Amino acid sequence: MSTLSLIIKREFIAKVRNKSFIVMTFLSPLLFVGIGVFVGFLATMDKDTATQVAIHDEVGFVKNQFKNDKNIHYIDISFMPFKAAKDSAKVNFNGLLYIPKVDSIQQLATTVEYISEESPSIDFIISVEQIINSTLTTDKLKTLGFDALKIEQAKVNSDLKLSKFSGQETVKGINEMKLFLGGAFGYLIMMFIVIYGNFVMRSVIEEKTNRIIEIIISSVKPFQLMMGKIIGNSLAGILQFSIWAIVGSILFFVASYVFGLQMGGASDVLAQSDTSDFAKSIPLYINEFKNLPIATLLICFVLYFIGGYFLYSSFYASIGAAVDSETDSQQFLLPIILPLVLGVYIGFFTVLNDPHGTVATIFSLFPLTSPIVMLMRIPFGVPLWQLILSLTLLFTTFMGVVWFAAKIYRVGILMYGKKPTWKELYKWLKY
Repeated sequence: MSTLSLIIKREFIAKVRNKSFIVMTFLSPLLFVGIGVFVGFLATMDKDTATQVAIHDEVGFVKNQFKNDKNIHYIDISFMPFKAAKDSAKVNFNGLLYIPKVDSIQQLATTVEYISEESPSIDFIISVEQIINSTLTTDKLKTLGFDALKIEQAKVNSDLKLSKFSGQETVKGINEMKLFLGGAFGYLIMMFIVIYGNFVMRSVIEEKTNRIIEIIISSVKPFQLMMGKIIGNSLAGILQFSIWAIVGSILFFVASYVFGLQMGGASDVLAQSDTSDFAKSIPLYINEFKNLPIATLLICFVLYFIGGYFLYSSFYASIGAAVDSETDSQQFLLPIILPLVLGVYIGFFTVLNDPHGTVATIFSLFPLTSPIVMLMRIPFGVPLWQLILSLTLLFTTFMGVVWFAAKIYRVGILMYGKKPTWKELYKWLKY
């Protein structure tokens, strides 16, 4: 067995036999699903008590426009003098909605006031403003001699029909579905890089501080040791992610069946709405999903997964070799994490609106962001030459970074008691 494979085996076994690794492998899916169930349960709960809002309407008829619901109860105290109403509301209610007497009802647009000790929610503010706006609009129409009821009845809700030049009918929200699918794969790669890249760095720092590395380095080349750590930790990470996916899926379906947070909730929504239009659109959504380049996306996910992880893990390994503690590594980690975060933001804010634009294309070719941005673009259709160029640049950059990282690793792995600087790292590269 080669030296590299022995190092890979050692790193893999050391990682998977770690008690914290075993515990978190099976506990993490349970925690995530449990939190999801708990959040879903809280979302279905109504407020303990409805917000009590007093109304003091000096106009006389605006108060009739405010209707009670399960979250807000309006209580009319217009019969009191304003000062008494204000004192009463301060003690007995959550707030006071004051509608002053005005010469013209149109003046209410800027004179209605809500008085309370605590700031109201944005939903409450929008609701009150909509009621006031509706009341003033109706009054304005009457003043101008229009029939407000007929105008309301004359309103028409349009429904834009979407189709392709081939005549095939399509549906709304396809771009969002494509971005979500590609974004999920890209985000998964980013999380894997951050989590297991740190594992590589910590492994190097641990062996370096324990002086075990001095014994190991006498038998193997630094490059072999670095690659063995990267590959061994990646195999352990893939195993952990696979277990998370299987256990998490099983727990998710069990929770959905037991608590009815998914299927039960969805059926209630459909039962209360017009299901005919929704039922007609289901085959269209299925057809659009079938037309997505799923095979290309899966193949590219594996390739970008390998290339992206190996590229960034080389950075993490070289940082681990250069420092003596995780605290010292913080100054070097930011430049590594920034491209990943940039890739996520570029993907979500540019790919949806312009998946083939200059910005999206450039960052899908740039090696440090391509594992994320390109995966978001693939569902929208990417020319083959761009995919080949992006992957070529990614793996070429990986080979170059590994060569540079190995030089830092070779020098830094035996350096103790000195905090490295960017200038020091540059000197090591020149050795």
